[in-house]
Amino acid sequence: MTTIQDVAKAAGVSPMTVSNVINDHPNVRPATREKVLEAMARLDYRVNVAARNLRKGRTGTIGLAVPEVNSAYYGLLAATIIAAAERRGLRVSIEQTASRDNELDALSLSRNRLYDGLILSAAGMGQGDAERLRVDHPVVILGDRIFGGPVDHVAMPNFEASHAATRHLIERGCRRIAFVCGAVEEVDTSSLRIAGYRRALEDAGLSADRALVQHVGRLGMREGAERAREMARSGLDFDGVFCVTDSLAMGVLRGLADVGTRVPDQVKVIGFDNVSESEFFIPSLSSVDPDHDGMAERAVDLLIRRIGQTEPPAPHQDVVGGFSLVIRESTGG
Repeated sequence: MTTIQDVAKAAGVSPMTVSNVINDHPNVRPATREKVLEAMARLDYRVNVAARNLRKGRTGTIGLAVPEVNSAYYGLLAATIIAAAERRGLRVSIEQTASRDNELDALSLSRNRLYDGLILSAAGMGQGDAERLRVDHPVVILGDRIFGGPVDHVAMPNFEASHAATRHLIERGCRRIAFVCGAVEEVDTSSLRIAGYRRALEDAGLSADRALVQHVGRLGMREGAERAREMARSGLDFDGVFCVTDSLAMGVLRGLADVGTRVPDQVKVIGFDNVSESEFFIPSLSSVDPDHDGMAERAVDLLIRRIGQTEPPAPHQDVVGGFSLVIRESTGG
């Protein structure tokens, strides 16, 4: 196995100079750096990243904790976080939380699992848990349940994007727009998105009929299909549907087809997340497209900043991502 000493001898420099090149030390002359890199390539020298990280007290691995791993959205989220981390030389370990207690465990145990830091997509924790975020290792929160906590926070553009999605349905001629969501709590995805929905109706001079707000127990396709069938069979008057997730919206498309309701001729449907499956449904699903890649980049960069921080620590940041609307067949695109 080639060693630093072998590279130093081949390049005609000291082992310390080789180490400085490997660690990208700024005080190495370009000609010397090039000579060392050429010797490393010629001798096929491979940097032992694990050993280097351990010397720095790091593992090169960050944790990602999500509520569920078998949903389209969280699969997309994991893929974007992994890609952003890989571009920065980090690996990602994924765990499923599924409950508030497991989210708290992920917070408290991530150091024991040898993560350099943790990105937590919080779905069960709330503002009352903010003080539990005061841990002795780097944490970045993704999601909408915790505000004002002592951590960096990257959030979806829930209000603005929901307002835009509802306005799009109104512009396409919808006047009775159903809103399909989960339980609405003080601060969560459904509460933030329903606020944007209601503001868009208000701005258009339309009444917010309570009967049009439809709650489901789980934000999945099955629940969306069941609720769409119930809405149609109950005689509820609606000509548009905005769903808080694409999974719900894809289920709604199925349920409306089951009862013979034509989309988009009779009812227009839009979702939120722009997961890859949305493009391939019949009809293809219009959706809010959050800047997943941008939010993943910010979350990983914020975590890296915390991992490498020196005293005094930088102020915590609250970041809201951007979005666009992807208009497809389900709203007449």
